[in-house]
Amino acid sequence: MAVITIRRQVLALMSFLCFCSVTGQVSYSIPEEMPKGSFVGDIAQDLGLDVKRLKSGKARIYTGDSAEYIELNKERGVLLIKDRIDREAICAKTAPCALHFQVILENPMEFYSITVEVTDVNDNAPIFKRGEMKFRISESAVVGTIFVLEQAIDLDVGLNGLQSYLLKPTDNFVLKLQNQADGSKMVEMVLQKPLDREKTDHLSLVLTAIDGGEPQLSGAVQIHVNVLDSNDNPPVFTQKIYKSTLRENSPPGTIVITVSASDLDEGSYAKITYEILNSVDGASEIFDINGETGEVKLVGNTDFEKKRQYQIHVQASDEGGLTDSSKVTVEILDTNDNVPAINVMSKSSLITEDVQPGTVVTIVNIQDPDSGENGKVQCDINNNIPFSVSSTSTNFFSIVTDSELDRERASEYNITVTCSDEGVPSLSSSVTLTLQISDVNDNEPVFERSSYEAYIVENNTPGVSVFTVRATDADWNQNARVSYILEDSSVNGEPVSSYVSISADSGVIHAVRSFDYEQIKDFHFRVKAQDGGSPPLSSNVTVKIMIQDQNDNPPQVLYPVQTGGSVVAEMVPRSADVGYLVTKVVAVDVDSGQNAWLSYKLQKATDRALFEVGSQNGEIRTIRQVSDKDAVKQRLSVIVEDNGQPSRSATVIVNVAVADSFPEVLSEFSDFPHDKEYNDNLTFYLVLALAVVSFLFITCLVVIISVKIYRWRQSRILYHSNLPVIPYYPPRYSDTLGTTGTLQHVYNYEVCRTTDSRKSDCKFGRGGSQNVLIMDPSCSGTMQRMQSEKSILDEPDSPLEVRAFDIII
Repeated sequence: MAVITIRRQVLALMSFLCFCSVTGQVSYSIPEEMPKGSFVGDIAQDLGLDVKRLKSGKARIYTGDSAEYIELNKERGVLLIKDRIDREAICAKTAPCALHFQVILENPMEFYSITVEVTDVNDNAPIFKRGEMKFRISESAVVGTIFVLEQAIDLDVGLNGLQSYLLKPTDNFVLKLQNQADGSKMVEMVLQKPLDREKTDHLSLVLTAIDGGEPQLSGAVQIHVNVLDSNDNPPVFTQKIYKSTLRENSPPGTIVITVSASDLDEGSYAKITYEILNSVDGASEIFDINGETGEVKLVGNTDFEKKRQYQIHVQASDEGGLTDSSKVTVEILDTNDNVPAINVMSKSSLITEDVQPGTVVTIVNIQDPDSGENGKVQCDINNNIPFSVSSTSTNFFSIVTDSELDRERASEYNITVTCSDEGVPSLSSSVTLTLQISDVNDNEPVFERSSYEAYIVENNTPGVSVFTVRATDADWNQNARVSYILEDSSVNGEPVSSYVSISADSGVIHAVRSFDYEQIKDFHFRVKAQDGGSPPLSSNVTVKIMIQDQNDNPPQVLYPVQTGGSVVAEMVPRSADVGYLVTKVVAVDVDSGQNAWLSYKLQKATDRALFEVGSQNGEIRTIRQVSDKDAVKQRLSVIVEDNGQPSRSATVIVNVAVADSFPEVLSEFSDFPHDKEYNDNLTFYLVLALAVVSFLFITCLVVIISVKIYRWRQSRILYHSNLPVIPYYPPRYSDTLGTTGTLQHVYNYEVCRTTDSRKSDCKFGRGGSQNVLIMDPSCSGTMQRMQSEKSILDEPDSPLEVRAFDIII
């Protein structure tokens, strides 16, 4: 790994409030011409960064408009050679030569300045532009006459650059080197021995330029000297050094300066010719001189940003071969001819709205090659946006937030960065950056109203839609998705969820039950609207449900009280005048509003001409004078009706006795029949009791008969079975055949059965009068039947009595 030296300097550390923009500098030194992939430096270690940070921060190299010779390996955190580096192509004669670039990281935004110094290797030999140099020198030239030689060019610098010259042979001439202000050396050939044309009219010399590198390289050029006849006086310049200024970008043909030389000779030896000698900085290609007048003109292009000064070596020679030299120094003046170049180093195309003021959004690098005031650049951005621009370091500007962002007010910003220099006239350039503001969940849902009231008619169908609440969220996407939740509460001791429900998506409130206005007239609960953000935000609102009355209750008569068996009558004296208050029907309706407005009407009456009912108050009054002809017993039927739609009513019977004394009333009402409704109810209950008793009797009868039939069927099944039965007698038993016709002892029988009930058998031995069963006490318990078998059941008069069975399955 061809790293010569590594120098690191952390120059500055700057941080911002949210995204930290850090500036620092690390320097490395490498030789030129290193192969691709060569190691330059461990940037992660030298900057104190973790390799993971390079990956997560999307580390990259920013070089502006210059070529990228160095690459970053994020996996290892090192800098490598990306392309061949030729120091001479990059920096020419400038020393030291360095590559400047930045390493950019994001999230948070950071950038580091990296300087890689490219050191010279001796890969260029000194060369002379002309293959040979020719001089015509008069034999009369005096010892010490100086002849300026062309300088060699060596693209290397330092010790690898041009160090010395060697002239051979040195019989007539020696070399003289003069140091120049720009560090170069003027090569002069000095005549040290007079020339003699008669001996030698032509001399050949070799000038060798040698550098100081390792290995040492050199270049040579032939010098041809023609010796001329005598010429007494050489040309002499009026000045050894001429100075002039020239603005860059001046058009070709511009006169830079005029040089002048004089010769004391006469005739052809006094005729002077001017020429520009080749120089290291290429001045001979940019400037030209009039050979006769000495006027120096511009023939090429000058650029202050590339070269600020030229050294022009001018030589004057006469016809006799004598020469003199002078130097013209041309200073190039800067003009404001370069527009500031805006390079976006790193930018965030999307930031969240909750970033803090001072957050770095974009870093731009400004390049203006002009100098002085022409190279000073100030940047600004458009107004009325929550951003500002600030200079973080030389030629670097940061676009930062200067106030809080709100995506709900502006979801996108177009930031126009304008950079202007201070030249006259000022030049500027601009670039527009589009910045998207991403949403954060910073807005809670807002209901359309501060509270809601809804109405529902009682006796509703469960599940019916009552009302819809709606909330909106100013956020975006998932953060704006609103869900509705019924908050836990109770109504009359029951959870509110047993009264209403709400759709989580639409906010539609449904009735869970059927409401009864007479039980509950209104209730309230709270609905919460919650968004889908993380963490979620919510708000709530109070909803009041009011039950509307429906005419579902008839009027109830409170007076006169209706009794089932007794007769209640109102007494009216025969002396009662018109308008006499007999009684008042009092009724109520548990409904409300117009559904509870009651009106009274006389439906039936024994004598309609005698009584009337107040339609509003239910008062029964006489409408004429009571006379002796009026019957004692008066029966009035009053209907009480509400005002609902449809209306409901109740009827009350009012008995009125027209009499002056109580005994008279008793005698008349003693034969009053009982109420028909009471009699009807009594008859109904009597019939019902008779029906129940009859039903129970028939049921018991059916059960008894069923049991009898069941038992008979069981006995018949046992009677018809064919299973053999082997009687078992106790030891020493003998049949005495008594005269009573019945057996005096108990028989034990063994019943043999199979799994198939149809093959089971139960058989008995015959009676003692026909069969004799002999029991041998010594036998093992097996009885031999003496006669043919016959079922005992075949003889209904058999005196056998069965007491027990042992059943073998």
